[in-house]
Amino acid sequence: MNLTIRFGLPAERAALEELQRRASLMWAEYRAYLMANPEVIELPLAQLTQRHVRVAEWEGRVAGFAALLPRDGFCELDGLFVKPDLWNRGIGRALIGDALAIARATGAAAIETVANPRAEGFYGKLGFAVIGRTQTQFGAANRMRLPCIEPASS
Repeated sequence: MNLTIRFGLPAERAALEELQRRASLMWAEYRAYLMANPEVIELPLAQLTQRHVRVAEWEGRVAGFAALLPRDGFCELDGLFVKPDLWNRGIGRALIGDALAIARATGAAAIETVANPRAEGFYGKLGFAVIGRTQTQFGAANRMRLPCIEPASS
């Protein structure tokens, strides 16, 4: 797999938002709301300028991105999106691995995220566990956590 991960650039904001829009519109249950409220897909410029966005490139092209925000004692995975035509190639898994390395390097105890029902299985396979429920603009969703503890070496 020819995949690299780097920091996102402010100049990429519109392209990353379009990638997020295309990925989000894949699910029929969100389509009407997203079409009626296009402003809900926004990648805050500050996340890019403060280097909280990591971009995955597949064969030299932008393939996905993740936003990881520092919080008090943990990191918040604020978004993870992969181009739909590149799903199931390990790009999302690689972005989570990258986020975990960053979270560990900053001393965070865990990564937390709000997972829509379509993403829960993906996060669960990567070790995230449900820690509660929360309400989003799209409906109720699970809050999930991945501990940042390094596995014990043998």
